[in-house]
Amino acid sequence: MNLTEGRPWRLLLFFSLPLMAGNIFQQLYTIVDTAVVGRVLGVDALAALGAVDWLNWLTLGAIQGFTQGFAILMAQKFGAQEYQRLRQVVANSVILSVICAAVLTVTSEGLAGTVLGLLQTPEEIRQISMAYLRIIFGGIPVVMAYNLAAAILRALGNGRTPLVAMVIASVMNIGLDFLFVLGFGWGVQGAAAATVLAQGLSAVYCFLHICKLEILRMERTDWKMQAALGTRLMKLGAPMAFQNTVISVGGMIVQMVVNGFGVVFIAGFTATNKLYGLLETAATSYGYAMVTYAGQNLGAGKLKRVSKGLQAGLVISVFTSLFITACMIGFGKVILGCFISAEGAQGEAALRIAYRYLCIMAVFLPVLYLLHVTRSCIQGLGNTVLPMVSGIAEFIMRTGAALLLPVLFAENGIFYAEVLAWAGADLILVPSYFYVRRRLEQNGMKWNRST
Repeated sequence: MNLTEGRPWRLLLFFSLPLMAGNIFQQLYTIVDTAVVGRVLGVDALAALGAVDWLNWLTLGAIQGFTQGFAILMAQKFGAQEYQRLRQVVANSVILSVICAAVLTVTSEGLAGTVLGLLQTPEEIRQISMAYLRIIFGGIPVVMAYNLAAAILRALGNGRTPLVAMVIASVMNIGLDFLFVLGFGWGVQGAAAATVLAQGLSAVYCFLHICKLEILRMERTDWKMQAALGTRLMKLGAPMAFQNTVISVGGMIVQMVVNGFGVVFIAGFTATNKLYGLLETAATSYGYAMVTYAGQNLGAGKLKRVSKGLQAGLVISVFTSLFITACMIGFGKVILGCFISAEGAQGEAALRIAYRYLCIMAVFLPVLYLLHVTRSCIQGLGNTVLPMVSGIAEFIMRTGAALLLPVLFAENGIFYAEVLAWAGADLILVPSYFYVRRRLEQNGMKWNRST
């Protein structure tokens, strides 16, 4: 899909829709994982998953950061119609992804136990958490393969194939959840194994479609690792991976504070955090679309279209976030009931905590959507350092709020850590966009060169 011609709002919306549907299916099997664990295995098992949520997201964030960073250069070369160079970028990205996956797997498996201790994970759920992490971290190469394949396709304007892959994976994951957890009685290990196997299937599906693309017919020379190209790719990918890692570390500090409030609070907090991905689904999709849109138009030298696209993306995202806010406030308690049984004092208390946290996040959702669209536009323009700085701002705000607010407002204070993190990032990103725009103009690229 060529995003350098046509109305920006229409292109962004229609490019985002399959991505959105794919993200919804991805969240669906995450939600089913949580629902099966929470309803079948109980509050302790649900808390065990929640206690390692941010540790899991740390590795996933690093993976997505590298692959999305690599895809920026792919989108630029595709927009410039430099197809030979595009193939070299893809091949070098594959090699770098293999190396990154190996390092992440070894590091994650080696440090998992130590990190659980640092997070002050309650003893009664630590063994369950560790069993889940061993399988999830063992599947890091599979997750890297899917994210790279999906990033390649999105860089070329193809959001439909990752959608189909995710639909297939979601159906498989849900089926395996019931088979492994309910049928075989494998507990949280069964939920983890189902997730890894589903991701593997989606990766294979995407790579099969990539192999059919004529412009990506590789020759042996394309697979030669080029130092200059590899360095450029890492300069794009490493800041994004670091950004996501810093954000995740902040989340882990929040989790450490949450762990101090007991298993019931952890379970309620976890239920809402599992919906976080659903709240963020459209924002993430608009972000992917914005990266591809800005990258392709930068490659084609059509910079005025980037401004128009950003404006369109912001309008669409705000309206979307307000709709989701209304749905969560109106139906959030019913949705949370899928994760937590309201029977018994523990269940009622966990559900009450979860709904209070959900309402706070839902009200401030437009702040999160502004973050995703603006950050992605800057990344698509080839600057991944300033978005990384915004990630550091998120870290400072999130951890500062998590450590300070509970002292002032008890457990209610922790609910505002996430919202303040979003606001901190926006304070960096909005002026950063205008700074990047000015730098491009100073470098001789006329912002109004082409519409």
